[in-house]
Amino acid sequence: MHFLDQAKIFISSGAGGPGAVSFRREKYIEYGGPNGGNGGKGGDIVFEAVAGLNTLIDFRYTQHFRAPRGKGGAGQNMTGAGGPDLVIKVPVGTQVLADDEERTVLADFTVEGQRVHFLKGGDGGRGNATYKTSTNRTPRQHGTGWPGEEMYVWLRLKLLADAGLVGLPNAGKSTFLNRTTNAVAKVGEYPFTTLRPQLGVVTHKGREFVLADIPGLIEGAAEGAGIGDRFLGHVERTRVLLHLVDAAGEDPVEAYRIVRGELEAYGAGLEDKPEVLALSRADLVEPKAMAKLAKKLSKVAGVEPYVVSAATGDGLDPLLDAILDRVGGEKAAEEEHVHEREWSPL
Repeated sequence: MHFLDQAKIFISSGAGGPGAVSFRREKYIEYGGPNGGNGGKGGDIVFEAVAGLNTLIDFRYTQHFRAPRGKGGAGQNMTGAGGPDLVIKVPVGTQVLADDEERTVLADFTVEGQRVHFLKGGDGGRGNATYKTSTNRTPRQHGTGWPGEEMYVWLRLKLLADAGLVGLPNAGKSTFLNRTTNAVAKVGEYPFTTLRPQLGVVTHKGREFVLADIPGLIEGAAEGAGIGDRFLGHVERTRVLLHLVDAAGEDPVEAYRIVRGELEAYGAGLEDKPEVLALSRADLVEPKAMAKLAKKLSKVAGVEPYVVSAATGDGLDPLLDAILDRVGGEKAAEEEHVHEREWSPL
């Protein structure tokens, strides 16, 4: 299944049904009068976040969504049936954006089962019974029903993960993901082996967290260089960033500065997220050179980097412990905050 994280669709709620023009026709009742019922309401457009979806690929093939209109009214003051709501199912983490230059966020789905009535269906038209007055006893006019609402919107998916992998291309992110999770990411000896985000579940010391790998960044990604920074949106919701720096690269310190610069240029709070720094591919560097490199990088970053090798598994346990501490601490703080907010003496 292909991965698609943004799509443009057209949505339209249903129009209201027309009112009826009808008169009573009963034996022995002269001048029975109007009894035309109102039309039914049109269906709403509803978005719902569901489990089991992790891509917007379905919206590549179906791009127009129209809710049914209401049924027409009938005689004997019978109101027409309302049109059923059209429920559009999206993955958890989807944002609905306006089709404007600012891409204004109209709805954000972060919880499974979350539903939003997005466009309201039109009201049904009035039947001729509602037009009856003391001076207009046989009205023959009726309402045709109110039109529904329609608009173009953008859907943008931001994957929900606990930790996000960032780094330059060929920093060993896919190898690390394959080693620590159940994912099977493509690995190659050339840049941009990863072309779409990957998710994996890390199981460590009886605990689990979700790890997201995105395509590598290069200098100028914020201006569109390489694959650009469009996939950084998938780590906006993560609790911690795992920054992998290739220890066997030409200039690991400069590689660290480049990625940090792109995170700051992107904004959205990524530069302020808790970060775990690691020197990857340590099996390709001599121990003495690695010690000097780690010391040099720690001076620039302000933290001591973890030295790991996904190929051999060396150093992975302390690194995963550090990520679990950050992820667990953030979860506990959120749960405590929710508990305090919902507490009641009653």
